Amino acid sequence: MSGIVWLVPLSGVIAVIAATLLARDVLGRPKGTPEMQQVAAAIFEGAMAFLNRQYRTIAILSLVAAVAIGLLLAGIAQPVRDELTGRVVLPSELAWRTSIAFLVGAACSAIAGFIGMWISVQANLRTAAAATHSLKAALQTSLRGGAVSGLLVVSLSLLGVMAIFVLYGGFTEPAMAPFLIVGFGFGASFVALFAQLGGGIYTKAADVGSDLVGKVEAGIPEDDPRNAAVVADLVGDNVGDCAGRGADLFESTAAENIGAMILGIAIYTAAVRANTPNPEVWIFFPLVVRSIGLLASIVGVYMVGAGESEVTNPQASLDRGYWTMTILCAIGITAVTMYMLNSWWLVGCGLIGLITSVIFVYLTQYYTAGSWRPVQEIARASRTGPATNIISGFAVGLETTGPTALVIAAALIASFYCGSQWAGTYPALAANLNNSPEEAGLAGGLFGTAVATMGMLTTVAYILAMDTFGPITDNAGGIAEMSDAPEETRRRTDALDAVGNTTKALTKGYAIASAALAAFLLFSAYLDEVKKITGVVHVPVDLTNVRVFVGGFLGATLVFFFCALTIRAVGKAAGDIIEEVRRQFRENPGIMLGTVKPDYARCVDITTKAALREMVFPGVLVVAFPVIVGLLLKAEAMAGFLMVGTMAGILMATVLNNAGGAWDNAKKFIESGELKDTAGALLGKGTPAHAAAVVGDTVGDPFKDTSGPSLHVLIKLLSTITLVLAPLFVR
Repeated sequence: MSGIVWLVPLSGVIAVIAATLLARDVLGRPKGTPEMQQVAAAIFEGAMAFLNRQYRTIAILSLVAAVAIGLLLAGIAQPVRDELTGRVVLPSELAWRTSIAFLVGAACSAIAGFIGMWISVQANLRTAAAATHSLKAALQTSLRGGAVSGLLVVSLSLLGVMAIFVLYGGFTEPAMAPFLIVGFGFGASFVALFAQLGGGIYTKAADVGSDLVGKVEAGIPEDDPRNAAVVADLVGDNVGDCAGRGADLFESTAAENIGAMILGIAIYTAAVRANTPNPEVWIFFPLVVRSIGLLASIVGVYMVGAGESEVTNPQASLDRGYWTMTILCAIGITAVTMYMLNSWWLVGCGLIGLITSVIFVYLTQYYTAGSWRPVQEIARASRTGPATNIISGFAVGLETTGPTALVIAAALIASFYCGSQWAGTYPALAANLNNSPEEAGLAGGLFGTAVATMGMLTTVAYILAMDTFGPITDNAGGIAEMSDAPEETRRRTDALDAVGNTTKALTKGYAIASAALAAFLLFSAYLDEVKKITGVVHVPVDLTNVRVFVGGFLGATLVFFFCALTIRAVGKAAGDIIEEVRRQFRENPGIMLGTVKPDYARCVDITTKAALREMVFPGVLVVAFPVIVGLLLKAEAMAGFLMVGTMAGILMATVLNNAGGAWDNAKKFIESGELKDTAGALLGKGTPAHAAAVVGDTVGDPFKDTSGPSLHVLIKLLSTITLVLAPLFVR
C-alpha cells in the first residue's frame, strides 16, 4: 500500500487533537453572570431532553431498518462476484455485513449530531460572556465552538469509513470492500434524515410561534424574556441547526467517499491487470484528499482574529480564515493528485470542484445578504404589506434555480471532460474495457466528476464550523437579551448574529451544490454496482421505456409530497405554540408587566412532543417508497427514480433555502434601519412594513430550516438506498 494512505488515519487523529484543544479553550472561558448561566442552563436542559427522546426513537427505527435490510438481502439478493479474484459474496454474507455497516454508520451519525449540539450549548454561554468584553473574543469563542463540531464530524466520518473498509477486507480485497460498506453510508443517511427532520420541525415551530405572538401581536422584541416560547426557540437553534446539520454533513462525507471509492474500482482493476505499482491509490484517493481538507480547515480556524487587537468586521475575519483554508486546499489537491495519480487533467477536476464551492458561497451570499438587490427588493415590497413581501420572496427563490443549475451543469461537464481527456492518456483503462476508447472515456469522465466532488468537499470542516457558528451566536444574543446584559454586549451579539445568518445561508448553498455533484457521483456508483451484479456492460436508462418514465415521475413526486408533509408539520406544531403563548398572556397579565415569569417548560414540552410525532411518517415514507418502487419496477426504473428525483430535489431545495434566507434577512434589513418610504422616512421596528417582513420571515422559516435542509439528506438517502439494495432490484 502507498505510504501516503497513512495520511488518512494520521489527519483524523490530528483533527481530534485539534478539536480537543479548541474545546478546552472554549470551555475554559468565563461563563458570565449568574443570570446568563441560568438562561443557558434552561437551553441546555431543553436541548438534551429533546435529543435524548429523539435518539431513542431513531434507535428503534434504525434497529428495525437494519433487520429489514438483512432479511431482504438474505432472501432476495443475488450473489456478487469479484472479477479480479473470482470470490463470490453470497446473499447471507452480504446481508449481515450490510446490516452491521448500517448500524455502525447510524451510530456514528448520531454521535456526530450529538457532538454538534453539545458543544453548541456550551459555547453559546461563553460567547455571550465574551461579548461583554470584546467582539474579537466573542467571534473566536463562537467560531472555535463551531470548529469543534466541524473537525470532529469530518474526522469521525473519515476514520469511520477507513476503519470499516479495513475490517471488511479493504487491504486484501480492495475491489470488493467498497460494495460491502455501502450500508455505512445508508445508516448515516437514515439517522441524518430523522435528526434533520425532528430538529427542523422543532426549531421552526418554536420560532414561528415565538415571532408571531411576540413580535407581531404583543409588539415585544425578539428573545424577550416575557415570551413563553423564547427558550423553546433557543433550544431549537441547537437541535436543528447543530445536531441536525452535524448528522447531515457526516452522512454527506461518508456516502460520497464510498461512492467515489466505488468509481475508482474500474481504474484499480485496469491498473492491476497492467501491473501498475500501487494500484490501490485509485480507491484510497478520495480519503486522502479529504484528509488534506481537514488539515487545511484547522489552519483556517486559527487564522480568524489572529494578529488583530480587535475585530471590527466579523465577516471579513471569517473570510480570511475561509480563503486561507481554500488556498491550502488548492495546493493540497494539486500535490496529492500529482503524487498519487500523476495527471494534470485530474488536478483540473479537483480544482473545478473547489472553485464550484467558492462560487456557491458567493452566489448564496448575493441572494440572501442584505447588501444586494434580492433582499432589498423583498424589503421594499414589505412597504405594501405581507402579501407583496411573500410574492417577492418566492420569486427570488425561484430565480435562484437559474444560476444554480448553470454552475452545477458547468462543473459536471468540465470535470467530465477533464476526466475523459485523462483516460486517453491511460491506455490500461481502455485495455481493461474491451479496448474501447469510448468506454474508457466514459469511465474516466465519471471518475473526473468524483474527483471534482472530493475537491468541493475538502472545505467541509470549515463550512460546518461556520454553520454551527450561526446558532451559537443566535443563542448568545438570546442569552444576552434574557439576562438583561448591557446594551454594548447586545450590540456585539447582534453584529455576530447578523453574520451568523449569512453563514447559515451560505452553508445551505454549499450543501445543495455538494449534494448535486455527489448525486451524480452516487448515481454513477449505483449503475456500476448494477453492472457488477448483472455482468452486463451497459445499463440502459431510457426514458422512452414506460417503467423508467414512471420511476422518474414517482421520484419527482416524492420530493413535492415530502415537502408538503414537513411544512404542514411545522404549521401544526407552531399552531400549538401560538395558542399556548396566547393562553399564558391572557391568563397571567403579570407576564407582560414583567412581574411573573412565563412557563417556558410548557412550550418546550409541547414542541418536543410535536416534533417527535411529526418526524416519523415523512421519514418512513422516504425510506420505504424507493424500496417499493425498486422491487416492483426493477433496476432501470430505479435509476430513473433516482435521477429525476435528485434533479427535482436539488431545484426544490434551492428555492426553499434561498427564499427562506432572503425573507429572513429582509426582516433584518428593516430592523437595522435601512428601509425608508417614498418620502424618505425611516421604516424600522414596530412599523407595518416590519410586521409584513416578520410574516414573510415566518413563512420562510420551514422553507430554509426544515424542508430545504431535509431535502439535502433525502437526495443522498435515495442514492445510498439504491446502492445498498441494488441486489434486490436486479432480480
